Amino acid sequence: MDLTSANLQALFKGYRTNFQQGQSSLGAEAALFEQFCTVVPSSTAVEVYPWLKSLPRMREWLGDRVVHGLEGADFSIKNRKFELTAGVPRDNIEDDTYGLWAPVFQEFGRSSREHPNELAVEALEANPECFDGQPLFDADHPVLDKSGNEISVSNDMGGSGDAWYVMDCSRAIKPMVFQRRRDYDFRALTDLMDSKVFMTDEFMFGTDARVNSGPGLWMLVVRSNQPFDAANYKAAREQLQKLKGDYGRPLGLRHTHTMVPSSMEGAARKVLQNQLASGGETNEWANTSQLILNPWLASA
Repeated sequence: MDLTSANLQALFKGYRTNFQQGQSSLGAEAALFEQFCTVVPSSTAVEVYPWLKSLPRMREWLGDRVVHGLEGADFSIKNRKFELTAGVPRDNIEDDTYGLWAPVFQEFGRSSREHPNELAVEALEANPECFDGQPLFDADHPVLDKSGNEISVSNDMGGSGDAWYVMDCSRAIKPMVFQRRRDYDFRALTDLMDSKVFMTDEFMFGTDARVNSGPGLWMLVVRSNQPFDAANYKAAREQLQKLKGDYGRPLGLRHTHTMVPSSMEGAARKVLQNQLASGGETNEWANTSQLILNPWLASA
C-alpha cells in the first residue's frame, strides 16, 4: 500500500470498523454491569454523590410537607483513565499485510465493551468505603433504631469461600455505581511526519476512556461467602429483605437478582431454576430471583 494520507485514512476506517464489530460481538453480555450498577454520566474529574441516607417513601400529607434533604456526606468517586494501544509496523502496511491486524482490533473493541463489567466487579470485590464511612460489606453499618439510638446492621453473611451476592436491583439507585466521563473510543496516529511515527516506524491505533466504579447503597446488597445451597440462599435473602432504615422504617426491599461466579453455576441453577428439590419435593426457591452468572467474579 502506498502511504498516502487517503490510504492511511481508509486503513483507520477499516480498523475502526473492526473495533466496532468487536464491541457488538458481546450482545447482551456487554450490559452485565448495568443490572447491578447505576450508570451515571460524569462531567468532572471527581463526582460527589449526596446519597439519600434512606430510600425515599411516600407519607400521608398532614400539615406542611416534610422535606427530605440529601445527606451532605463527602462521598465521591474519582474518574480513572484507561487505554489499550497497539503499534502497526510501517512495513506491514507497505507490504499489504495490514489485514493480519483486523482480529486484534476486534479484540480491542470487545475488551473496551467488557471493561465496565470488569471494573464494576473490581470495585465490588475491593469492598470500598461506603457513604456511611463503613466498608460496603460490613457488620457495623450504623442505623438508628425506633428510639433514635445508633445500632449496627450487617449485610455480610460471612464464610470463607467464593463470594456471591443477593441484591435488590429494582430501583433507580442500585448497589453499585458506574460513572462515565469519556466513553471508549477508537483513535489513530497515522501522520508520517509525527515524531512518534518517525522514531518508532509504527502507526499507533488504540482506545481509551475516563470511567470508574464505586459503591452505591449498601442496603441493596448482601454478600455471602458460604457454600451456595438452599439454606444459605434463604438466610441471605431474608437478611436483605429485613434491612430497615432509620427509626425502624421499612425499606420494602425485594430480592430481585442473585449474582454468582462461574464456580457456583451448577449450585445456583439447582437452587434457583430446578422445579424439584433433590428429594423430589417442590423446590420453593425456583424462580425467586434472576440469576446473574458473572465471569469476572473471583472463582476457585
